[in-house]
Amino acid sequence: MKQIQLKRGKDESLLRFHPWVFSGAIQHVDSDIQEGDIVRVVTSAGQFIAVGHYQEGSIAVRVLTFSDVPIDDQFWASRLQSALILRKTIGLADNPENTTYRLVHGEGDHLPGLIIDVYGKTAVMQAHSIGMHFCRKQIASQLVKVMGSRIENVFYKSETTLPFMDSENGFLYGGSDDNVALENGLKFYVDWLRGQKTGFFVDQRENRLLLERYARGKRVLNMFCYTGGFSFYAMRGGAELVHSVDSSAKAIELTNRNVALNFPNDQRHQAFCEDAFKFLDSCGQGYNLIILDPPAFAKHRGALHNALKGYTRLNQKAFQLIQTGGVLFTFSCSQVVTKDHFRNAVFTAAALARRKVRILHQLHQPADHPVNIYHPEGEYLKGLVLYVE
Repeated sequence: MKQIQLKRGKDESLLRFHPWVFSGAIQHVDSDIQEGDIVRVVTSAGQFIAVGHYQEGSIAVRVLTFSDVPIDDQFWASRLQSALILRKTIGLADNPENTTYRLVHGEGDHLPGLIIDVYGKTAVMQAHSIGMHFCRKQIASQLVKVMGSRIENVFYKSETTLPFMDSENGFLYGGSDDNVALENGLKFYVDWLRGQKTGFFVDQRENRLLLERYARGKRVLNMFCYTGGFSFYAMRGGAELVHSVDSSAKAIELTNRNVALNFPNDQRHQAFCEDAFKFLDSCGQGYNLIILDPPAFAKHRGALHNALKGYTRLNQKAFQLIQTGGVLFTFSCSQVVTKDHFRNAVFTAAALARRKVRILHQLHQPADHPVNIYHPEGEYLKGLVLYVE
């Protein structure tokens, strides 16, 4: 196995089991190492410390294991089996009311660079590193064995995450046109070919269920609705009306299909294909339950300042719009935006809007998106549920 040697004193984070090696920590790289190779990482004294995938860039090695073992079929099967046991423990796998869950969440499941979401009988696999892309067929083979009758298809979807690679989307195993899955008893279509992420935002499952409890009799505005998840939960919760807004025509089409799948011919729902800020400026003040679940405003630290200004502006408009006694669900999925950053942006928005606001819930990603205790960067989803007077 090819080898990477660290500079003196640069092994401290690995000794604390942090799963990344940054390029600035490297003293020497074997001359024949290629991107995506599996490499051994050794200290400046030549002592073994980790095995991982090599890639050019700031994060040079994503650690697969801190044991000196081969990365073979047995390794992949063991990691996948561990991930499945966790999902069974938290009551997601083998739940007939919920055939949708994340099986592998990157570093949170000790498989950095790999995402696997399960939708009914199809597992959608996505690589975020070149090494995982090269291992995709081997991983898919072991995934089928570990999951058994739980899945019949494995779809690979990495064109957007690895656009510089030959990573064409398609089935690695099986093949199916059945793209309807079940979440907490509600049905929805999954666009794993053209949709964002793996086709659905699995990470908001528990927060959608919470919203349902607040929806009875409410006039609901679901901004950045994407596939309409919050919208059809609000309808099941007894909302008086639900308006879904997204700038993407494809998202609005999918939202309408999902609402019709669960509530055919229900006149309470209406969808709008429009820019969020323009809609908020022109829609009036008839809502008493608003959801703000925008895409990531900051994908890197250089964008943090502008992102926080964006969150403040967006939430200020919602505070100005919502009726007295209304409830606001507001989120950030930007990894570089901390909980304190986000809360300060929302608090600033409340002050600018001159509204009295109380926190009802502080939200986060669900248990099938676990955070490796040695990798706090994995905690990316932040949310607040606010009562507005």
